[in-house]
Amino acid sequence: MVVAAYGLILPPAVLRIPCQGALNIHASLLPRWRGAAPIQRAILAGDLLTGISIMRMEAGLDTGPVLAQRKLPISEQDDAGSLHEKLASLGAKSIVAVLADLSAGNMPEVPQADAGVTYARKIEKAESLIEWSRPAHELERAVRAFRPIPGASTQIRGVHVKVWNSRISDGAGDPGTVLRVTPQGLVVACGSGALMITEIQRAGGTRLPIADFLRGLSLVAGNRLAE
Repeated sequence: MVVAAYGLILPPAVLRIPCQGALNIHASLLPRWRGAAPIQRAILAGDLLTGISIMRMEAGLDTGPVLAQRKLPISEQDDAGSLHEKLASLGAKSIVAVLADLSAGNMPEVPQADAGVTYARKIEKAESLIEWSRPAHELERAVRAFRPIPGASTQIRGVHVKVWNSRISDGAGDPGTVLRVTPQGLVVACGSGALMITEIQRAGGTRLPIADFLRGLSLVAGNRLAE
């Protein structure tokens, strides 16, 4: 039995059914990021490396021995969507090789280390609200971690919007204050540094470059964005 991105813990009675047990394709380098949202948590934490672990399932949450791991770097452009696609492809190739070796009786299993265990708890919608009091580099990672779902969000003059693309910029001020309005982006002060919003989406609307968005909603330096 093979599962991937399966959100429930299978009971021992089910795990005993297959003659060679049950394997899980997990999107992290275990024991780091056990749990429901390893891809998003890795981006949020600023990890430079992730990968795929093929592990034998047991009663615990992603605690079983590892049969194989494949590493993958996380680029500065990766978001949850792009990283998911890369890891899905890597996981598919890895499980084919593991199953072949397992059938041949040539597949060692390595218990997970006790050190380095972290848990990737489920993403809650409230986490996607941009907290402008946080540092700019954390918010830039949050935009990527929550893209495409659920989308990092904020309010501009009472209008709820999703921030699709951003980058770290220079500037300082009260968190949430608009510092500069340019055709390239909307620069907003954070707890430290500033974030330039370059692509945005109004609720029920389409994704727009910031210049197109601002044609329908005038903003000037000194305006404030809300969580």
